[in-house]
Amino acid sequence: MKYSNNYYKQREINCLNKIDEVCKDMPSILSEFALGISEYTSPLTRLNYVYDMRIFFDYLIKYYFIGKNIKDLSLKDLETLEIDHYENFLAYLSHYTINGKEEVCNERAKARKLATVRAFFKYFFNKGKLTKNTSSKISLPKLHDKEIVRLDVNEMVKLVELAESGNSLTDRQKAYHQNTKIRDVAIITLFLGTGIRNSELVGLNVDDVNFDDYSFVVTRKGGNRTILYFNEEVYNALHQWIIYRNSIKDLDKSEKALFLSLQNKRISVRTIQELVKKYAKIITPLKKITPHKLRSTFGTNLYHETNDIYLVADFLGHSDVNTTKKHYAAMSEDVRRKAIKSVKIREEE
Repeated sequence: MKYSNNYYKQREINCLNKIDEVCKDMPSILSEFALGISEYTSPLTRLNYVYDMRIFFDYLIKYYFIGKNIKDLSLKDLETLEIDHYENFLAYLSHYTINGKEEVCNERAKARKLATVRAFFKYFFNKGKLTKNTSSKISLPKLHDKEIVRLDVNEMVKLVELAESGNSLTDRQKAYHQNTKIRDVAIITLFLGTGIRNSELVGLNVDDVNFDDYSFVVTRKGGNRTILYFNEEVYNALHQWIIYRNSIKDLDKSEKALFLSLQNKRISVRTIQELVKKYAKIITPLKKITPHKLRSTFGTNLYHETNDIYLVADFLGHSDVNTTKKHYAAMSEDVRRKAIKSVKIREEE
């Protein structure tokens, strides 16, 4: 699919098309639900809801409405479900098959899918189309805190240096590296220096960057446009990339995307995930580093430098500062070491 210059508008259109595609093979009540929540949810959120409900409906016809066509499932059928059906659905999510593909859900994936199912039933219960909402009695799975994975200072330096040099890459990777190293350094430096999200980075256009005041405009979740600032290191990396980008002979002048694929089109989220993985697994093979982990690295570093959790929340675009506290205010080993030295058992004379 070719992206238009308005990346976010095109992404919405893609999501809406996928929603229609899935819903045409599902019960009509799914389309009704997706339309009903459209005023207060994004197309991407609705697409994820639709995918989750497809799994739930598939589960029902496999185990409870055996022999019934999935498109014929009705609210009358769903109203017969009891607590056991929902609990068994959670167990089913541990290992299931849909469209010929095996899937496994962790506790967070299970919680999200159950939350979708509960939102679906709540919607029709509030409309008066269901006389009861048994799904509301099911508790979400207990979520355990995830291990916070980030790069330390030495690993950050090594990651950028590897993206520059290409050392330790395979011969095949090195062949591509000559054409991507300036771009890759700029992307990794932007992650580490600003905490930008992967999707936000993909959506950047050339004219979003203002080198005069070291800033750029980013489109946050929900479509809000926010100005973020960068330091000298990010400036240099971005500036080098812009010079290289402007030298590309076959680049269509109408292409406004800041970062490009080897086909000179807007780079994809997937491509960025793979390039981060390619370099990171050489630098720190025991850590599973993703673009989000680079964002976590920035958030933690900014907090340790400023001790201002509200500033970190603002930089990262968190609407709830508690999210920031949970993920980015964890103390490093250095902080723990310094803290323990202040504990005295016996005062020195």
